[in-house]
Amino acid sequence: MRRIITIFFLIIISFLLQSTILSIYSINGMAPNLMLVLTMSFGIMRGRREGMLTGLFCGFLYDVFYGSLLGPYMLLFLVIGYLNGSFHKDFLMEDIMLPVFIIIADDFIFCFVQYVFYFLLRNRTNLLFYIVNVFLPQILFTVIATIIIYRLYVLINKALKKKVKENETA
Repeated sequence: MRRIITIFFLIIISFLLQSTILSIYSINGMAPNLMLVLTMSFGIMRGRREGMLTGLFCGFLYDVFYGSLLGPYMLLFLVIGYLNGSFHKDFLMEDIMLPVFIIIADDFIFCFVQYVFYFLLRNRTNLLFYIVNVFLPQILFTVIATIIIYRLYVLINKALKKKVKENETA
């Protein structure tokens, strides 16, 4: 129960930071995607189920506040959380390189899906322009945020695991 409450608060804090402070101080409208970092982190640290649930709730908030429909971002975050959970077995928590490579792929997928639905379907087909001017800055900001925030998520995850072990032995 403590894990669920902690993840819930992390989702709320990440969403509030992303939608307020980071959007105010964004550069050319680009800010790191903290919801994606959270989904990726708990997916690779806790497995597919945890990644899917975290992604589901992150996507729900994203749909409610940023989307025009309820569901597309939920599905996208859910799939990303599930795919990231596949790396759970091959993962050392202290290693930062795997999360960086995963967040690059995740953010590219996220930006590409946004491009398809918001630009390509409106006959704006200059993909190279969007890769250079939108995808790469967005990915760079998210990678920097991942390097900073990921270690905090590892500490939180270790504390949650420690509490579970203490409760089991008591």
